[in-house]
Amino acid sequence: PEERLSLTDPEWSDVHVVTGALKLFFRELPEPLVPYGLFNPFIEAVKLPDPQEQVERVAELVQSLPPANYATLRYLLAHLCRVMERVDVNRMTRQNIGIVFGPTLLRPEREPGSLAAGMAQQNQAVELLLAHFDRIFPA
Repeated sequence: PEERLSLTDPEWSDVHVVTGALKLFFRELPEPLVPYGLFNPFIEAVKLPDPQEQVERVAELVQSLPPANYATLRYLLAHLCRVMERVDVNRMTRQNIGIVFGPTLLRPEREPGSLAAGMAQQNQAVELLLAHFDRIFPA
């Protein structure tokens, strides 16, 4: 029988439990929300010296996502933008959200020898998506 969950149950009242479940869901996907084939292009885009070019290139890459990935990423990032609006209460700055969700949404197919190698760029990619959400995901 199908297991039914009720978000009114006390176990779901802690936002950290919900966030942990969400991160776990995305981490357990067979392929990350940003597919492996786009990992390096995303990282290269973040490394571009011109911030304007970074946004344009990332927007192009986002447009190339499969429709389900695009819609899910857009929905999740829209939610995270709302989370950032409450930074005074939750201390979730753009940088903190990048740290939490960067490695979950964007990861290489094979872990590099040094775990920290691409981590900063993964976080920066998520920060860029959040900072320029309206330009990257036009209405």
